[in-house]
Amino acid sequence: MIVFDYFVNLSIFSLLVSTPLVIRSFIIRRSLKQMRLWIGVYAGLVSVILVILSVKQQGYSYDIRYAPVILVYAYLGPVPGIIAGSFSLITRLLSGGNWLPAIIGWVINIAILTGLYKYVPRLTPFQKSAVLFGGYIVGYLCTVFTFQILIALPFFHAQYLIFVLLGVVIGGLLIESNERLRRIIAEKNYMEKTLEVSESQYRLIAENTSDLIVLMDKDYSVSYFSPSHEHVLGYIRSELEGVELCKFVHEDDVAMFRGAIKKMFANSESHAMEFRLRHKEGRWIEFESRCRPVVGEAGSIDHVVIISRDISERKKAEEFLLQSEKLSVVGKLAAGVAHEIRNPLTTMKGFLQLYKRENPSMRNSDLLLSELERIEMITNEFLSLAKPQSIQLTDTDLKELIEKTVEFLSPQALLNNIAFIRGFAGTQFPITCEKNQLKQVFLNILKNAMESMPGGGEIHINLRVEAEEEYVISIKDHGCGIPEELLPQLGQPFYSLKEKGTGLGLMISHRIIKQHYGDIAYQSKGNEGTLIEIKLPIRRGQLPN
Repeated sequence: MIVFDYFVNLSIFSLLVSTPLVIRSFIIRRSLKQMRLWIGVYAGLVSVILVILSVKQQGYSYDIRYAPVILVYAYLGPVPGIIAGSFSLITRLLSGGNWLPAIIGWVINIAILTGLYKYVPRLTPFQKSAVLFGGYIVGYLCTVFTFQILIALPFFHAQYLIFVLLGVVIGGLLIESNERLRRIIAEKNYMEKTLEVSESQYRLIAENTSDLIVLMDKDYSVSYFSPSHEHVLGYIRSELEGVELCKFVHEDDVAMFRGAIKKMFANSESHAMEFRLRHKEGRWIEFESRCRPVVGEAGSIDHVVIISRDISERKKAEEFLLQSEKLSVVGKLAAGVAHEIRNPLTTMKGFLQLYKRENPSMRNSDLLLSELERIEMITNEFLSLAKPQSIQLTDTDLKELIEKTVEFLSPQALLNNIAFIRGFAGTQFPITCEKNQLKQVFLNILKNAMESMPGGGEIHINLRVEAEEEYVISIKDHGCGIPEELLPQLGQPFYSLKEKGTGLGLMISHRIIKQHYGDIAYQSKGNEGTLIEIKLPIRRGQLPN
């Protein structure tokens, strides 16, 4: 019957311990230590109920009221433990006799539990419960032997201590399981929030970066395209889903691209490469890509992350730098060659003219003189390129400058059956410039246009204002034209489409236009003539030397 009573006590005790823990998990998110005083009061009430359900044996009451007291000590410390113990003592005194053993036993146990608690600060609560229960056994035996309580029934005392131990173990397991579950839930919530913040940050980066981010599978299909593809390449996401990236790669780069991806899947090594991707409008854009393999759970490479950056502007800058280096080399070469050639050339030309005067019947003298004059002209172009030009800015009228250039070339144009058709969208076009240099540009371009029409024709010269910021001079001929693939090479040193050309005229023209902060562009096709557009800012206070 006593054992049955103990089991009833244990069952009720388990229910009383687990119920608030379950309610707390749904309602209150605070830890146990944040509610220590209230828990001490609740543990005292549990002790009261356990005292009411106590077992009577020869005038003595036995219960497991010290189980919640020990647990409160272990998890929350002496203050809540003393509160819980006080409730149990008061109830014990009100419910039965033998007050002196009860009071003395309570004092001994509380003193032992409080003293032990100070020496076990680094143990876990469950370990503290075991130590404190050992202290309780000592206090209990001291009380039993002091007051000679049922000395003849050691089995009774043993089973009582076992059931108090069961109460401590069961209560500790319930509290530990609930605390562990609470920590798991808290960690899960923290991880979810951290993951949400991380995903939000990565999404913000992916949606606002100008770099292209791609996640590629082993079959070259793409499982993720960053939103930047729409901004950079013009494709919306629905147009890219389920499509191989190789379909957008330039045909000359596909083999290299596939080989690099295959090598990364095989060797698990990062790789950098450059390739061209097709814009939705049809043009090609150059990209520099950093590719990194992604290792899966099985240790194999499941995906490759490709981050690509548009390097078109960088390529243009490199090309401009290369062009500047070429010009520098040409300038140094021109300075040396011109000085070495000019003096003997002058001597040869002078003696040839003198010899022709003395021998009028000399054959091929005119041909020799024309060739020498041609060499002299090339030498002068070298000097013009190598020698720093002193720039004298003046306010002039662009229309007047073009008219004087056309007037200068009109006799030659008349001989070749060429007509200049002028169209000026206005009467005055003021500009601050170095007029002799601009005149040289117009001369070079118009002479090239005339030479492209050996059978005669028309050259259209138009001048207009664009966006009230710059003048646009367009020169259109109907000559032999230039193949489109050769247009980017115009203006490079020593590149010319004419049989005896040097390419220096256009190169010098390009330099002059750049010095005036302008731009020059070509449109042409074979046998369809050429259109040259020169853009110059309307006002510019200072030009570089």
